Amino acid sequence: VARRLSLRKHPECHSMAGGKAIEHLAQTGNRQQHMFRLPMQQYRNCDFSFSGLQNLVNKAIIQKEEEEGIQEGEILSCVKDIAAAVQHAVAVHIIQRTYRAMLFCIKNSILSSKNATLVVSGGVASNQYIRKGLQTLADANDFAFLCPPPRLCTDNGVMIAWNGMERLCAGLGILHSTDGIRYEPK
Repeated sequence: VARRLSLRKHPECHSMAGGKAIEHLAQTGNRQQHMFRLPMQQYRNCDFSFSGLQNLVNKAIIQKEEEEGIQEGEILSCVKDIAAAVQHAVAVHIIQRTYRAMLFCIKNSILSSKNATLVVSGGVASNQYIRKGLQTLADANDFAFLCPPPRLCTDNGVMIAWNGMERLCAGLGILHSTDGIRYEPK
């Protein structure tokens, strides 16, 4: 969404990563100016998906570009409102799915209802809006809430790659032959 909104060109966001730029602009945006339908509402499971939301946001951006008579790559006048609406939709989707997972774990005795803990990490945990929503969810359900400081909430892909580099340097878990290994998408 940040890339599609060309936030690198926005004067307040030119040096920020996409997620940080969305969060920054959302602080002064009005999320009620754009209402995005939440993804996967027809599925009663714990899965996450943002592709449907991304399609809705892209359509809204195209419509606004046409209304404002601007080309793709130019900054929309309503960019803060779109950022706020997208951030809210993402947060609600994550909170709803996490709540379902919490209930599933308690119902199936995977977690004890006493001393249960919600741990949030990775890049999404650096977003204060999402973090506060998950903290509220944990509090409302008597879960402890653990979340590293934002400076340690980095992209999971980077953390996985770093772990791989450390394991390679230490000679741990290294395959010397890939014979017999089958790779499949998803």
